[in-house]
Formats: sequence, C-alpha cells, structure tokens
Amino acid sequence: MNIRFEKRHRYAIGLAIVLFILDFYLFLGRVLFVPLMGIVVTVAWLPYWMDVFRENRKQKELEARFPEFVRNLTGAIKSGMPASTAVVHVSGTDYGALSPHVRKLANQIEWAIPFKKAFVNFGRETKNGIIKRAIATVIQAEQAGGNIEDVLNSITESLIQIKRIKEERKASLHSQIMQSYVIFFVFLGVMIIIQNLLIPYMSRISSAGSGLEGITEQQQILQKVTIELATPSAFISSFGQWLISLYGIFLMMSLIQAFFAGVVLGKLAEGDLTSGLKHSLIMMTFAFVAITFAQGFVK
Repeated sequence: MNIRFEKRHRYAIGLAIVLFILDFYLFLGRVLFVPLMGIVVTVAWLPYWMDVFRENRKQKELEARFPEFVRNLTGAIKSGMPASTAVVHVSGTDYGALSPHVRKLANQIEWAIPFKKAFVNFGRETKNGIIKRAIATVIQAEQAGGNIEDVLNSITESLIQIKRIKEERKASLHSQIMQSYVIFFVFLGVMIIIQNLLIPYMSRISSAGSGLEGITEQQQILQKVTIELATPSAFISSFGQWLISLYGIFLMMSLIQAFFAGVVLGKLAEGDLTSGLKHSLIMMTFAFVAITFAQGFVK
C-alpha cells in the first residue's frame, strides 16, 4: 500500500511538535505529562492510519461494486455485443470507486490495446486480490475457448455469495465486538484499581513489617521511577528502571493486551489484519492514556 507524504501529513507532524513543546514546558513533572505524550504521538501518526483505513474502505467498495460491473458486462455480451464493445458500453454506468478503473479499461480497449492485456491492467491497478483472481479466471476461460458468458455468470454468483457470507459473519459478530470492548475496559479498570489501591496498600504493609531496616528488593520494585530527560544516558538508565518496575509492567501488559485483543477482534469480525490494527490502535491509545493518567495519582 503506497501512501504519499502530503501537506496534511506535514501539518499533523508540525502540530504534534508544537503540542510536544507545550507539554514539555507546561506539564513536565505533572500528572498530565505522560498521557499528553500519548496524545502527541497519536496526532503525529493519525493521518497515516486514516489513509490506511480509507484505502481499506475503498477496497471493500471495489469488491462490492465489481459484481455489478460483471453483471452488466454479462448482459451486454448476451445481447450480442463482442466483449470489447460490451466493456465500452457499460463503462458509462456509475460504479462508485470502481468507475475510474472501468473507464480506464474502456479507454485502453478503444486505443486498440488487446482485451486480455487491458483486463490484466485493470486488475493490477485496483490492487484487490478478489478482483485479480476473478479476472485471471475470465482470461483463462477465454484462452481455453470456453463460454465467457457462463464464466462471468459463475464469477458474479461467487462474488455475491462471498459478500453475503462476509456480511452475515460481521452481523453475527457485532455483539461479540461490543462484548470485547466492554471486557477490555473492565480489564483496564481492574488494572487501575490494582495499581492505584492494592499495590500502595501492599507497599505500606511491607514497609511496616520491615521496620527501619531499609527498603527491601520487593519495595524497590513497588517504587515509582521518574524518567530523567536531562541526558540521553540518564533517559536510557531511568527508562530501563521504569520498564522493570511494577508500573512499567502494568503499562506494557495493558498495551500488549490491547494490541492482540484488537488484532483478534478485527480478524474475527472482518477477516483481515488491517481492520484488526484499527481496533488495536483505538485500544492501545485509550490504554496508554488511562494507565499513565492513573499512575500520576499513585502516591
């Protein structure tokens, strides 16, 4: 998937830099500093992921409109038109996102480009696996001397059946999607309660039991670690200490849970990893902001 670096991407990065500077100077050492860093990163990469999701929606629309194009093409061929003439005839119909590709296919045929080569170009430019496979089937049938009308009818029926199965699966899993989000939010709530209430309570009990002999290794794990930004070496050292602290572990657990829960959810509901990444990004962003914001109030 090719995503071009456009003006809105530069604007997003510029806005993220401004927000980072404001966050650094206004909230450094405060509760909102780390959660706002998550928002800064989200602002920076959001246009790129919007492009990915927009392309994903476009591909779904191409799959949805392609059977209509094949159905119209089959009807034109049944009326007695040659296949090349039928393509030019049906190219005037509106097929949504598929229309530019169909018009380009018709133009190539009018420019005396062979039917087979024009159809191969059509499938390659749509960048859609289902359309490519359908066109490959049509070309093979034509080369084998088969009846192209029957082949197109079979392809249309297969595409419609695939679309129906996907819609039924998505509808049947809608309640499961909502349940997965609810379960994830409950998981975050439990994590916040443990880190904000249970862990400090256990730390106080451990401190009372050890008397004045010093902080044990268990208490060091329970201590909050402040990430130093003065020098790169101080940042790396403090970040490593934070990563093995209980609060770093809590955040990593939440992010890992959010990532894999989103991927599985998208794969089950829509059958592709791109949709899963959409759910993962939503969950990971919410988890990072919620957990780090709650950690700011831990005493």
